[in-house]
Amino acid sequence: MHNLPLEPMFAVVALLVLWSALFTAIEAAQHHLLALRPGTRQGDKAAARLNFPRNSLILCNTLCRAVVVILCTLLAIYAWAENGPWLGWLISSATLLILADYLPRTLATRYPQAVLGFGNTLLAVPLKILYPLAWLLNSVSLLLLRPFARRSGIVKQSDEPQPDHADEQALDAAENHMQGLPGIHALDNITVNDILVPRSEVDGINLDDTLENILEQLRSNQRTRLPVFHSDINQVEAVLNTRQVQHLLPDASLTKEALLEACHEPYFVPESTPLQLQLLNFHKQQRRLGMVVDEYGEVLGIVTLEDILEEIVGEFENEQSLDNPLIQAQPDGRYVIDGAVSIRELNKCLGWHLPSDGPKTLNGLATEALETIPDCAVCVKIGRYRLEILETEDNRVSKVLIWHTGTLPMVV
Repeated sequence: MHNLPLEPMFAVVALLVLWSALFTAIEAAQHHLLALRPGTRQGDKAAARLNFPRNSLILCNTLCRAVVVILCTLLAIYAWAENGPWLGWLISSATLLILADYLPRTLATRYPQAVLGFGNTLLAVPLKILYPLAWLLNSVSLLLLRPFARRSGIVKQSDEPQPDHADEQALDAAENHMQGLPGIHALDNITVNDILVPRSEVDGINLDDTLENILEQLRSNQRTRLPVFHSDINQVEAVLNTRQVQHLLPDASLTKEALLEACHEPYFVPESTPLQLQLLNFHKQQRRLGMVVDEYGEVLGIVTLEDILEEIVGEFENEQSLDNPLIQAQPDGRYVIDGAVSIRELNKCLGWHLPSDGPKTLNGLATEALETIPDCAVCVKIGRYRLEILETEDNRVSKVLIWHTGTLPMVV
């Protein structure tokens, strides 16, 4: 202990506090910009975004602070012996709170663009390299949270008694009362997060792909607007209007420079925005597609003007429609449904009320209830609905047999 290299240790502590302050300032600057500007107009600067995974930023900040506490404790033990541990903790905590938390957050609030730009320039490469480790630790944390997730009972079809008829009638009456609300007022209770296209299903242009792959994707694409990003949709750079590059596709004369010239700045939408407000925002901003982000700036998916208009039309429709080819009615009153069908689409088509506040697709709902991807036929009960997994493919539930227990006799 008496041979500690004091000067180098003090220098390392100072450097780590400085780095921790930078990491905190970058995160605070992004949050501040997102709070101030949930969306952008064409011609404005791009909305706040990180050029590296946010999980890597959290990992580095945590490691810096942990090492600072350890080194300060060692130095305090060297200086004050038995009083060293608590003095080291006190000094390191005060130093980190003042210099690596309060001070950088204040600076980030005053100069958010400068802080975020400096961080993106300095840290983009090293934090991308650290992402595999950050992803692994984040996956472990999600795994630890799984026991606390919402569960649904897995049952055999013949084991669960049918609900009492009086209770069933009362619940149906409550649902019918809710359905009787005027459609336009119901939009106040629906947010962008309820109807977004999940990021896993978003078709976009990855600028890191080869030009040949981009050309092939554009030729087969049927959408008018596509997000353009680097490597990951969280690094979205712009939105492409595919009509402006159609004339360059037949002779393969499209270049990445020409592609970027046909793009405009992305428009970011907070996930909690009510649909009625977002409809007005699309009109004010003269936009038709928005990137939906959470409170940390992570891209959750996209929402389009057409999605909202379809939701409005659906609220005014009185007849249930089964024009979706992924929903197949069976003679016994049950339905065979593709796992990719969205919960909201399923509820609208069948007049059901499957929970839509969590997973957005039937596949996600089934796998969340089972907490695994089944390799054999299994039945799960969610509220008053029964789901029997028929097929799984490519690590997802691809086909489900589903029915409402209140409208179908017990199957033995």
